[in-house]
Amino acid sequence: MSENGHSHNSTNSHILVNEFDYYEPTTVEEAVGLLQQHGGNARLIAGGTHLLVLMKMEREVPGVLISVNKIPGLDAIAVREDGGLIIGSRVSIRNLGRHPLVRARYTGLAQACDSFGSTQIEVMGTVGGNVCNGSPAADLVPMLLVFNAEVLLKGAQGERAVPLDQFLVKPGVTAIRPDEVMVGVALPPAPENTVSAFHKMVRVVADLAKASLGLMLVRDGDRVADLHMAYGAVAPTVIRIPEAEAALLGRTFTPERAAEAARIASERITPIDDVRSNAWYRRRVVKVMTEDALNALWAEAGRDQPLPLAASPNGVKTSIPGDVIPQLRRGEQREIELTVNGVKRQVRIFSNDLLLNVLREKLHLTGTKYGCGVGECSVCTVQLDGKPVLSCLTLAVEAAGREVITVEGTAKPDGTLHPLQEAFIDQGAYQCGYCTPGMLMTLKALVEENPQPSEEEIREYLKGNRCRCTGYSSIVRAVLAATGQKVPEK
Repeated sequence: MSENGHSHNSTNSHILVNEFDYYEPTTVEEAVGLLQQHGGNARLIAGGTHLLVLMKMEREVPGVLISVNKIPGLDAIAVREDGGLIIGSRVSIRNLGRHPLVRARYTGLAQACDSFGSTQIEVMGTVGGNVCNGSPAADLVPMLLVFNAEVLLKGAQGERAVPLDQFLVKPGVTAIRPDEVMVGVALPPAPENTVSAFHKMVRVVADLAKASLGLMLVRDGDRVADLHMAYGAVAPTVIRIPEAEAALLGRTFTPERAAEAARIASERITPIDDVRSNAWYRRRVVKVMTEDALNALWAEAGRDQPLPLAASPNGVKTSIPGDVIPQLRRGEQREIELTVNGVKRQVRIFSNDLLLNVLREKLHLTGTKYGCGVGECSVCTVQLDGKPVLSCLTLAVEAAGREVITVEGTAKPDGTLHPLQEAFIDQGAYQCGYCTPGMLMTLKALVEENPQPSEEEIREYLKGNRCRCTGYSSIVRAVLAATGQKVPEK
């Protein structure tokens, strides 16, 4: 018998063992009421890329899941009158990183979005999840911290804005109250002449940081007018180090002062030894990364980079349409309708059914494969409303009223293969074939988004798709061939 009372000896990452009641409130007030009603037994869910992994591993066993995906307004990025931003808690990592004003005025934040381990996690993961997880290695948090972000919360006692440095308490713990919903993040306007950058040291692309660094610098001639530096994965929470900033703040920039700031930072952090790295290495990395980043950012600040006016789309909308299912009780089945490969299908599901299992076991679409089960290999990728998602980390109930495309649906009705499928055959890109369906579904989304991607863009989009057979050269050649571009010789 395990500590949590389950009798089995190991976790099966293909399923969610524990059952739960599932709610889909349509207002923040309804969500707050549900949190009050169910107390510590309830968890909020949006993208699910963190919570569902913990539930599969049985580190979290909530009796109630409260989805915020039907609450309007949480998925918008709004420009304030002063030029700052309000970023909804349900804005996806990918939409945040591609917002034109974020890329122009908060460049380091866009870089942090680009650093996530896979395209699928960028599509599914949300700002609220990344902040509220309280992870010291959270990728967005260093940049949000250097931009003086506030976390916007709403609960039974009303609304409040908490400075991010006060919101972070310790690993996995934040200042959010049990009955509060994070509704967004407020960013003040970036000062004129601001430059920023995000740096991350990892073992492999799809991994948490060994150490990370977010910087925001304002240059005034030869003087550092303002400087904020925040470090991730080297302390119990993401932290700023005022002593390191003071080595340059208000002074003439010199490489020697940058080196001194780096030395101070490496001495003030409190890293640990863990599976990703050790304390000694983290100190060394922080010193080198800080010095290099400061020199590079200073040089960038010396170039003319006029910032655009704050006239940008007031929201990259990602509202999820579909049936509103106010609740699905544990142990109870309910019929949902979804469109799969262009055909409307009705299927009866439990609250803890995963989309992957429904596709394979109830709809008999076995082209979508089981892999790691925790979002690290992307072999289970399907398209949900045209976006690549991990079906092993998507609750089936979340697909109600939506459109799912699997590898079986990529060919035309007459059986003619998709150009990507033809190119995979011609270029020998299928290899053993197990990862191929996930690769194809990811790449189908890429070419629909970008009809002629470069080799660099192809590799970036595929960064989370694992292939253990060989390299990715034949896969890249296949995409280039399928999109009518020049294919390099083998």
